[in-house]
Amino acid sequence: MLLCVSVTDIQKMTTSERLAAMEQLWDALCHEPTEPISPAWHGAVLTERKKIMNSPDAQYFTLEQLRRQFR
Repeated sequence: MLLCVSVTDIQKMTTSERLAAMEQLWDALCHEPTEPISPAWHGAVLTERKKIMNSPDAQYFTLEQLRRQFR
């Protein structure tokens, strides 16, 4: 079954209705028998992020430190 919903239709929905629709879509995706194939660029991004994390220059902050910084 193909359900065609336009952006205009979605904008007419309440926030609660949109969240419920997103939850239903996510639930359906989570029960697929196979995982979706990630694009090749995902691997490159993850490799770069690991490199940054393992760098001696990497800085880590607690959640509270971040909250104070952005208040």
